[in-house]
Amino acid sequence: MKNTQMLKLILVLTSTTTFIFFILFIYFYCKRASKKELEEDIEKTDKYSKHGGDHNGVQGDDEELLVTFQGGEDLSICDILDAPGEVIGKSNYGTLYKAFLQSSNSVRLLRFLRPVCTTRGEDFEQVIRSLGSVRHPNLVSLLGFYAGPRGEKLLVHPFLRRGNLSHFIRECNHEAQKWATIYKISVGIAKGLDHLHSGPEKPIIHGNLKSKNILLDRHFQPHISDSGIHLLLNPTAGQEILESLASQGYKAPELIKMKEACEVTDIYSLGVIYLELLTGKEPVNENPTTPEEDFYLPNFLRNAVLGHRIADLFHPNILLTSSGTDDEQVPVSEERILKFFQLAMACCSPSPSLRPNIKQVLWKLEEIGK
Repeated sequence: MKNTQMLKLILVLTSTTTFIFFILFIYFYCKRASKKELEEDIEKTDKYSKHGGDHNGVQGDDEELLVTFQGGEDLSICDILDAPGEVIGKSNYGTLYKAFLQSSNSVRLLRFLRPVCTTRGEDFEQVIRSLGSVRHPNLVSLLGFYAGPRGEKLLVHPFLRRGNLSHFIRECNHEAQKWATIYKISVGIAKGLDHLHSGPEKPIIHGNLKSKNILLDRHFQPHISDSGIHLLLNPTAGQEILESLASQGYKAPELIKMKEACEVTDIYSLGVIYLELLTGKEPVNENPTTPEEDFYLPNFLRNAVLGHRIADLFHPNILLTSSGTDDEQVPVSEERILKFFQLAMACCSPSPSLRPNIKQVLWKLEEIGK
């Protein structure tokens, strides 16, 4: 009898222990799975590290480095690398993760840069510190920079839950067709770009300005992201950004190489974004309804002006929005809309010398708002 009781006790203990081990296994497996994408990206750097590791001046072989900036003082290497995350975007030069940092109980945007795409040289750290020092209400801040022992690099940014401007314009949201919202977003983008062009000691050229790189907060205030990313990339990766910019309809016609990007090429991209806001149309129309319809939005709208097709110049719902709401500080009128259209088209001038600079854009927006 005693032997039977002892056997039952052993079976119970064994079952309990097995159950505990099973629960622990599931927990750690799920945690590992949540980081699988990031780990795979980092593992891809092994081949690169075998050819000399990182030579960007920010670390030595087999070393880790974390540089933090304003707003990122609570970041730690363990917190960044252990953060459960999900992939929200990919490009040829990196991957974007929405990550939850447990120690600070916050959601951050992690940008992984592939080592084979990043630039090499002593000025890499200088560029990072320059980008990390830029602060403006209409710019997405760089909170921290991590460099790993195998050449992996991670940029840490705030995460804005409303998403990007491109999705906002095309999700048929009534708010996107309100003149007050369009005007607010336009002014915010211009202020952010003005700070990039004139705020730092040395102007920062965005180089990849498009509606997908404009993030919105819950008050519909715009925040420009990806500022100066091309400065961290090698020429090959920089050209890939330029090719993508061209295929999406934002590249200034005179721009041949990314290293030639300057203030006026950013202004061209800004003009295309303004036309997107005004018309709700894509910058590139891959499926034109008629043979005469131009592929690119600025050209399509120039033809609309020549053909006196005023209805094509802006979304018809803009004029239907009420001018009596509390947030409508700039009442809607056809005159204001047409002045805004003229400003956007001036920014998209084929001739760089005819485009306004960012200060002139802000002055014109202020005049439209009076």
